[in-house]
Amino acid sequence: MCSVVNLRDPLIGVPGRRDPGLYNVRMSAPTTGAPAIRRATLGNGLTVLVRELRTAPLASVWCWYRVGSKDEGPGLTGASHFVEHMNFKGSTNIPRDQMKGLVERFGGTWNGYTWVDQTAYFETASRDALDRMLFIEAERMGHCLYAPEDCEAERTVIISELKGGENDPDQLLEIELTAAAFKAHPYGHPTIGWLSDVQTMSRDDLYDHYRRYYTPNNAALVVVGDVDADDVCRRAEHHFGALAPVAAPPRTRTVEPAPLGERRVTVEREGTTAYVKLGWHAPAVDDPTFVPMLVLDAVLTGAKGLNVWSSFRGTPPQRRSRLYQALVERGLASAVSGALISTEQPFLYTISITVNEGVDAADAERAATVAIDQVPANGLEDHEVERARRQLAARFVFENESVTDIAHQIGLFETVSTVETFMAMPARLAAVTRADVEAVARERLAPARRTVGRFTPLPSSGVSAGAAP
Repeated sequence: MCSVVNLRDPLIGVPGRRDPGLYNVRMSAPTTGAPAIRRATLGNGLTVLVRELRTAPLASVWCWYRVGSKDEGPGLTGASHFVEHMNFKGSTNIPRDQMKGLVERFGGTWNGYTWVDQTAYFETASRDALDRMLFIEAERMGHCLYAPEDCEAERTVIISELKGGENDPDQLLEIELTAAAFKAHPYGHPTIGWLSDVQTMSRDDLYDHYRRYYTPNNAALVVVGDVDADDVCRRAEHHFGALAPVAAPPRTRTVEPAPLGERRVTVEREGTTAYVKLGWHAPAVDDPTFVPMLVLDAVLTGAKGLNVWSSFRGTPPQRRSRLYQALVERGLASAVSGALISTEQPFLYTISITVNEGVDAADAERAATVAIDQVPANGLEDHEVERARRQLAARFVFENESVTDIAHQIGLFETVSTVETFMAMPARLAAVTRADVEAVARERLAPARRTVGRFTPLPSSGVSAGAAP
């Protein structure tokens, strides 16, 4: 095991740190019988959320920043994702080649991700590693270096990742569909950014983005596991208290205009499989119609739940869903799925169809739209709504089995709304009626409001993607 060079012992006082008493604490009262979540606000504005869970001697630490691809302007698309990469490249007190080892030596795991509303980092390890995990996140918040050579090396990595995504037909069609669905709101550009922006943004562009958004008053620290909430608050003050707040960064105010008719996009590229995607503008997580829309998706494609970190990795229970029966059981598609994500502002509800070989994509699209249009036209059956609610209730439980997943959900909802929204989800689900689901289908799924995308595979020409013909 190699030693950490110039690593300040996290148990030694931080020069100039704030008094541990300078934070306010309140309890979030759960609506589901789950243990309370402790909320503390440090003097510098950092939100600290702690849930004690003593099922195993583990702790999961997540640090969330309210910055994602929607906070990027022209020329800087992909900056939040690029910054996320750079923040694994070491800091003032953690050499770049030793950041991983600080967690792994405790048998832990770590990762991070960027999406439209947030950027998050986590470590899950033995509870004995709590101080080290907090130390890492405090260093990441205040002391990352952005060495020019690291920026250039990581640019190469991200461009490779971007081009790899463009070579995946399903992912490429998702990017094109989203861009077509939004003409004003920055939700329309991909999280990884457009290639020319990634190629040209400078080290100073990245560092300015980091310093603008990576501030304690724009972040939430979440700790779940075999910990004491009061102790976590004291440790958080110790590690983060000396970091200064800055003025609140600008926020997206653009409201996407309602579509005036159906939009269509066609992608043609070498491939072997055809894909169809349908998209509609969806409600934000705080909208009263969000949970009815979640039930509607479960009726159409199967219940997925709300955890974007883990719930979408497996196949949902869907054999009795309407689109599975209309497409897969009839041999038109090998797979169909839906996606409704918890977002701060109205995003997209998408349905993705993998067309079977030998089937015309137009036939698969037609069968899907007929099945979807029947809901606003003819309504639903009581048993469909009840089954969808039961399945979603079960998913809500399954997606909160580990300390990592629970911490993820607390932090995700704190960045797009509040943690109270997360805890109220079971009650909101229980209150959904068939009339609510039918109403949201009529409001949201009108043909004139949808965006349709098709990927048409072309035979191989022997020329690599992106090369001149």
